[in-house]
Amino acid sequence: MAEAATARLADPDVEARLGRLDELLEGLESAPGPTTRSATEAVALLTEVYGEALARVLDHADEQVAERLAEDELLAHLMVLHDIHPEPAERRAARAVERLRPAVQERGGDVEWAGVEGQVARVRLKTGGGCGSGCGGGGSEVTDAVRSAVLAVAPELTAVEPLTETAPAFVPLTTLTHRGTP
Repeated sequence: MAEAATARLADPDVEARLGRLDELLEGLESAPGPTTRSATEAVALLTEVYGEALARVLDHADEQVAERLAEDELLAHLMVLHDIHPEPAERRAARAVERLRPAVQERGGDVEWAGVEGQVARVRLKTGGGCGSGCGGGGSEVTDAVRSAVLAVAPELTAVEPLTETAPAFVPLTTLTHRGTP
């Protein structure tokens, strides 16, 4: 007898369910009464037990398996939620910045990891020559995206500080070496 394959959710389906779960929990939390308190307590206990189960899986995993589990976006978020992620916050944050780098470069800028001081992540943001605060959407949009990405994977960090560098605008060499006659 052939076993039925277990259906897995695609990442967009997981994201949709997580969004709906957030909506339901917000609705529950805003409703008064003992039923609401019981429901939110049940969700909290279930979350705690599932976190313990995941921690036990990690306890049984060798280093290679733990790394593979941490590479899965959903599992990585759950490990962060339960404070059991095998990688330090700095490494997770640096990887998040590297994942954003191509998108920032497409906008004419660049972003690179600069490290952590205390609990504050630091990133170098460069905007393209002559773009001022950023190209194609503004520097604040890029800064917000970097901040969100870093804090999502490393909530232990308290802030993300951009070290902004603006590339100089192009100035033709001839304008520097030849002066016009008065």
